[in-house]
Amino acid sequence: MKDIYIGNTPVNEAVAHYLKEVSIPRTSEKVGVAEAAFRKTFCAVMAQKSSPDAHMAAMDGIAVEAALTRGASERTPKRLRENIDFVYINTGNLMPPGADSVIMIEEVFPVEPGIIEIMVPSYPWQDVRQVGEDILKGEMILPRDHVIRPLDLGALISGGVEEVVVHRRLSLGILPTGNEIVQSLDQLGRGKILDSSARVFKSYALAYGALATVYPPARDDFQELKEAVARGVEENDILITIAGTSAGSKDFSKDVITSLGRVLVHGIAMKPGKPTILGEIMNKPVVGLPGYPVSSFFTFEVFVKPLLTRMNPGYSVNLLQGIQGDFLKIEDREKTDGQLETTLSQRVVSSLKHEEHIRMTLGFIEDRFIATPLDRSAGSTMSLVRADGILRIPQDVEGIEAGSRVMVTLTRNIPDIKRRLVVTGSHDLILDFMADQMPLSSAHVGSMGGVLAIKRGQTHLAPVHLIDEATGVYNQHLLERYFKGQSVVLVEGVRRQQGIMVKKGNPKGIYTLEDLTRADVSFVNRQRGAGTRQLLDYKLKEAGIDPEDLNGYTREVTTHTAVAVSVFEGGADAGIGIFSAAQLMELEFIPMGFESYDFLLCEKYLEDSRVKAFREHLTSEWFRQRLEAVGGYELHSPGRIIKAVAHD
Repeated sequence: MKDIYIGNTPVNEAVAHYLKEVSIPRTSEKVGVAEAAFRKTFCAVMAQKSSPDAHMAAMDGIAVEAALTRGASERTPKRLRENIDFVYINTGNLMPPGADSVIMIEEVFPVEPGIIEIMVPSYPWQDVRQVGEDILKGEMILPRDHVIRPLDLGALISGGVEEVVVHRRLSLGILPTGNEIVQSLDQLGRGKILDSSARVFKSYALAYGALATVYPPARDDFQELKEAVARGVEENDILITIAGTSAGSKDFSKDVITSLGRVLVHGIAMKPGKPTILGEIMNKPVVGLPGYPVSSFFTFEVFVKPLLTRMNPGYSVNLLQGIQGDFLKIEDREKTDGQLETTLSQRVVSSLKHEEHIRMTLGFIEDRFIATPLDRSAGSTMSLVRADGILRIPQDVEGIEAGSRVMVTLTRNIPDIKRRLVVTGSHDLILDFMADQMPLSSAHVGSMGGVLAIKRGQTHLAPVHLIDEATGVYNQHLLERYFKGQSVVLVEGVRRQQGIMVKKGNPKGIYTLEDLTRADVSFVNRQRGAGTRQLLDYKLKEAGIDPEDLNGYTREVTTHTAVAVSVFEGGADAGIGIFSAAQLMELEFIPMGFESYDFLLCEKYLEDSRVKAFREHLTSEWFRQRLEAVGGYELHSPGRIIKAVAHD
């Protein structure tokens, strides 16, 4: 097969080609048994002694010769003499010469000093641990290529094993690249990026049993990068570089690898992770990972993991899940083998150009699992933190419709997912406050997204703040408009202050909605379906302002915090949001009034323990104090149940 450059090679083809072309010799080392946990045996481990290595008592009682106890019964008790017919013995004691049975102390009845009676006969080797009962000297304790678990250590020690021959640990070199990359906070300045990926991969390498070295970032200079790569290859079994894999003017990774060895594949039909480089220098694998954290994460999983698990000494770990076998209960693991069939809550669109890996959050609703896509940006590190699973969409699939059954690779264990309250709808900081106090997952899809999630049975609670333009009352109209005749209620939440967020000092002099129409003012909006977007439209209509007159009206973000960050960073001069988000980013705030932020749910969930806990937190003292500290909130009757008004 020819070297493949800048293409769109299918993932499976690229992996197979690479593993065929590169290899690392199997070598071994000896380690003390105390340091052997999670190492992989290089050859079979044989017992050096039997366990037990002598006959031992398995119970507290008396050691006797079984033949002496024949005929004992309640009608004809058998009397035995201490130190002649029996001796007292404790669990683990060596059996005395001539004794072949132990009678439990509960079945021994003293009648006078040195004389006991028994009423049940014993049989040979009753309650005796015989030599080699557990391990026989010379038998195999562990086979080759076995990952040594903590419970295996007990057998090794009992079998007299002091040293174990294990696979030598692979060494993985990690080389970040880029003029903008720094590795400590004191180096961080304007235009600099703190390297996080290298430390992440070092931790995963250690989890796989490899020894990892993180090198200082190499600048975007061909000669400097070449020297750094040459050193990394010389000092390690595998080298990965981070960034510089695309086709930009300062992307030298491909040319450097080519100058020192060869590039086997450049360009993978995978999103994120397309510009990955698979190379080889001095017969050693060299993998060029893309710079975006999420892209590099997935390419590490797809291309570096097979190298480590096939050749490396460490135990088998799933990068996404942790140590295999521990992340699931036994019954769940047997059913899923690390994957879970779920229902897709939203339509997912993909491209035929590549295979796509989508981070998903999972919820357990009505005895079924629901999967909701998270942020698909390659730079969204938090989407990995929040993900419960990964949905793989093959290259030949253009999308998957909502309601479809899909298989998700788990990144969190099933019991933890089942414990969580699922909240889908409008965003507010109080959801983070709650998640700090109880198991809770939230998806920020706007108020109308929450309404739809309730209708589809895909959430427990839907946070909403939608105004009835006819009455000016919040949320209650939803019960009649969307759930007439259904057992759906509102739980009263908080009143929160909405307003215009601007930079500290208000340099553009923005005080009213009319100011947002000025040519020198840029605006950032919330997504369609969000209650804040609806409130803005309502206020603009009241003021007779055409939304199209706002420069940035169609620019959408999904949270109040995202609006605040955009204004703080200069991406916009103004945005609409809640006071607490403005306070978080130290912005000026022009109040527009208070709104009701409540929780829509099916009435049957009021008896759910997770919903009960949520309502208790709403009425708690800690919650009130937290809101007071943040500011911009009011509490009237939190936790109160609001039902639809009956109409004749």
